[in-house]
Amino acid sequence: MKRLSKALAAAGVASRRACEELIFDGKVSVNGSVVLVPQTLVSWEKDEIAINGTPVQREQERVYFILNKPRGYICSNARIGSKRLVIDLFQDFPYRVFTVGRLDRDTTGLLLVTNDGHFAQQVIHPSKGLTKEYLVKTTQEIMHEHLELISKGGFIEGTRVKPVRVTKMRKGTVKIVVREGKKREVRLLVQNAGLSIVSLERIRIGPLLLGNLSEGEFRPLTEKEKELLLNPASSI
Repeated sequence: MKRLSKALAAAGVASRRACEELIFDGKVSVNGSVVLVPQTLVSWEKDEIAINGTPVQREQERVYFILNKPRGYICSNARIGSKRLVIDLFQDFPYRVFTVGRLDRDTTGLLLVTNDGHFAQQVIHPSKGLTKEYLVKTTQEIMHEHLELISKGGFIEGTRVKPVRVTKMRKGTVKIVVREGKKREVRLLVQNAGLSIVSLERIRIGPLLLGNLSEGEFRPLTEKEKELLLNPASSI
């Protein structure tokens, strides 16, 4: 027997947190009855689990990918009109995958994609302390006062955030390392400093580097990379 939220995550529906939201929203049924409690115990052998009436297949082979997310794609499993989803890039695979965390529509770069909810929950949990590094290109030359304003931080989603490190690379390029990872955090910090963004790319999560993947390309994570993410002793 497993908790319903854990069973859904193991089946590759979404991360455990996202599965809990599906349950709370009344979208999950067990043996034809809507269940609103994520801790409900279920068995794949005895119970039929469905989301919005569509049966969920039991646990799949675990897959783990590193993707260079292209601009214009949304990190969601819910179809919104004709907007393109990151998971569309994996439609030829026989797995129901989801993204680990999110990048906004116009941000490119390193994104993890998996069908392992437990793995996803471990990677995004604050206790891991994984930092994230972004490369930002702007229309203006970045001056010392811009760096000071970005480094000072600000309020995002009602919480004060402050970058771990801000480094000017070239005339209009800056690297920013954050820990909190609030929604659109880096974009807002740069814009609040009076800079207009040309491109925003995530190039690192903890010890994992994007490398030379082109936009839209992806590859499987190695066992060593998975181990480094789950045990980030060498994370910057």
